[in-house]
Amino acid sequence: MQATHAPAGVGAQGPAILPVPAFADNYIWLLRHQGLAAVVDPGDAAPVFDALEKLDLQLRAILLTHHHADHVGGVLELSRATGAVVYGPALETLPRCDFPLQEGDRVQLPELDLDLNVLDVPGHTAGHIAYWGRAAGVTPALFCGDTLFAGGCGRLFEGTPAQMHASLEKFVTLPPETQVFCAHEYTLGNLRWAMAVEPANRTLHQWYQRAQQLREQGLPTLPSSIGQEKDTNPFLRTQQVDVAKAAAVQAGRSLTSPVEVFAVLREWKNNFK
Repeated sequence: MQATHAPAGVGAQGPAILPVPAFADNYIWLLRHQGLAAVVDPGDAAPVFDALEKLDLQLRAILLTHHHADHVGGVLELSRATGAVVYGPALETLPRCDFPLQEGDRVQLPELDLDLNVLDVPGHTAGHIAYWGRAAGVTPALFCGDTLFAGGCGRLFEGTPAQMHASLEKFVTLPPETQVFCAHEYTLGNLRWAMAVEPANRTLHQWYQRAQQLREQGLPTLPSSIGQEKDTNPFLRTQQVDVAKAAAVQAGRSLTSPVEVFAVLREWKNNFK
């Protein structure tokens, strides 16, 4: 993964956190440590079983961020076949959840070198959570489901602009070196839109060129980093003058708060071609 951020910790057997592609553009993140594994948001069991067999890993834990089918569809098959325990958001209906979680909780699994804090990040769904901390030797790491994408954020299926803006502000406060493990390969489309919002952002244009090169080589553009997103993602830049001005022009009216700017940006992105 050749981006501006450090790669997900590389050990003797390769990266400790691997993207397992699923469906058209999902990534199921596989965390491995000393022959054991956890997965994040397994919407499909088949590619996870294939990865476990290929890498000779035993699945011990499944972490869920929200209830959408492309993130939980493989949970029952995986948990029944492997005995893996399931962690997930306390406020959402899931196929299985052995440990319901909300902000302030921690997931600590020493055998996987995993110590993650839980954040409530409603917006995409009402009970969406994220995990931040140490994972399989990678620290700090953020597993954010469909809340944050490289250059974008999730659509507001169940939450409000104010909720999603507040959720993203939690991410803004994380260390800039935090590696961001998003759940979809949406980067190129998101960055094309971001360049329409901020055409003078040179860092953004450079990131788009790097992302294009990665995709041309068949490589993921992820993980991103919090520092990179703060420099290039309009949804994390609602208080930047150029972003606020662009949103106001798009709306055809003055905007008086970062939440208003966010709401206009989200609608703009919804309709961007």
